Amino acid sequence: MSQTVEVATLGGGCFWCLEAVFLSVEGVSAVESGYAGGTVQWPSYEQVCDGDTGHAEVVKLEFDPATISYREILDIFFAIHDPTQLNRQGNDVGTQYRSVIFTHSEAQRETALQAIRQIEAEGIYSGQIVTQVLPLDGNYWPAEAYHQNYFAQHPDQGYCSVVVAPKVAKFRQKFAHRVKAG
Repeated sequence: MSQTVEVATLGGGCFWCLEAVFLSVEGVSAVESGYAGGTVQWPSYEQVCDGDTGHAEVVKLEFDPATISYREILDIFFAIHDPTQLNRQGNDVGTQYRSVIFTHSEAQRETALQAIRQIEAEGIYSGQIVTQVLPLDGNYWPAEAYHQNYFAQHPDQGYCSVVVAPKVAKFRQKFAHRVKAG
C-alpha cells in the first residue's frame, strides 16, 4: 500500500449494503457508514429515516489509489445498486436512499460525470441514470456505532440475508479480481 490515501463518499440505498461490499474491496483501508447532504448537524438515524433532514445514507471510504482507482471504486458502486431508481433502492424508499456521489475534488467530480456518461452510452441500464454528483462541502456525519460493520455482526438478520448478502455475492462474482485476500 502506498502512503497516499484518497476518500470517496457514496450513497446508493442502505449504507449496510455499500459498507459490506466496500469492506471486501482490495485497496480500501477503511469504510464508515454515515449521513451526508442534509441540513441538520449530527443527525440521528431516526431523523434521517423521517426524511426531513435531506441526508442520504452514505459510506465514506479511504482507499489507496495506487491499488484501486477512484474510477474502479465507481464501477463497483454502479454495479451494486440501481442508479436509475429515484430516491429508492428496491423496497427502501425515501430521499435518504438516493443514488449520490459526494465528491471531494474537481477531479472526482469529472471522473464521476464521465463514468455516468459512459454507462449511459453503453446502455447498461434501460432507464436514465439519476445519480446526483455533488460536492461534499464538509457535510458528513458518522452514523451511530451500531451501524458500523453491521453486516459482519448480523449476517443472519433478515434484511442482511435477503438484501445485503446478494449484493456482496454479486460483487464477489463480478469483481473477483478486486476482492481482498482472506
